[in-house]
Amino acid sequence: MISDVKENSTEIVIYLEEKNEVPGEYSNMKVESKGFYDPVVVQDFPVRGKKLFLNIRRRRWIVKEDGHYVSRNWKLVAEGSRMTHEFASFLKELY
Repeated sequence: MISDVKENSTEIVIYLEEKNEVPGEYSNMKVESKGFYDPVVVQDFPVRGKKLFLNIRRRRWIVKEDGHYVSRNWKLVAEGSRMTHEFASFLKELY
């Protein structure tokens, strides 16, 4: 869910916050929301000549039975970069 958008003359930052919906693989367990991990900033395709950054806050839950933390498995960020998979693939094709 979009929680905020900030824009200046050179960049746009969209703040995204994961909804408080327990991941499906943990829906049969007793879990409790325990806030967020540190935000991750991902660079995406430019918009109207401005850099675009996605500031993503991922939720975490604690499994009450054994006390370990769980989260949704996001394969959003390309390995070894701070960009989305699509943007990284686009850049690879250019070079």
